[in-house]
Amino acid sequence: MKITTIGRKCTIRDSFKDHAEKKLKKVDRFFGDSAEAKITATVEKNCQIVEVTVLNNGMVFRSQERAENMNDALDLCVDSLIRQIRKNKTRLEKKIREASFDDFVEYDSIEEDEFEIIRTKSIDLRPETVDEAILKMNLVGHKFYMFLNAENGKVCVVYVRNDGGYGLLEPEMD
Repeated sequence: MKITTIGRKCTIRDSFKDHAEKKLKKVDRFFGDSAEAKITATVEKNCQIVEVTVLNNGMVFRSQERAENMNDALDLCVDSLIRQIRKNKTRLEKKIREASFDDFVEYDSIEEDEFEIIRTKSIDLRPETVDEAILKMNLVGHKFYMFLNAENGKVCVVYVRNDGGYGLLEPEMD
């Protein structure tokens, strides 16, 4: 697994990088060498935030945790990633090597439930700017809003982030 570490408002120490490599070996067993992991560490006034994103065969696994210590936040992130993988094992085993799951997953602890679509809604896509889309999202009180971006003609999504800011999802074709 290729691991990239980034520090925001801090310099990443070698001891943290070593700890991250050791902890991500648990996740590496599920994916193999083709996966890429990106670790972003941020220092704030009274806490440290670690975000781990793992990319493998088009699948994205992401976890973000806060703790007083950066290593503790990393431990929580890795545990969260493993829970995500185990919870969605039956849906993911086609994308990830099946043999690696058999060694680590207890089949009794996994619920094999299906996703149930309760409501389907059609929307009218009209060209809008990002600012207009955010305004409409706030007016309807939703956490996200899909729109046709007037600047590039792509179907995009704006959303409210946990930190209070806004995010924009734009499709990218390979």
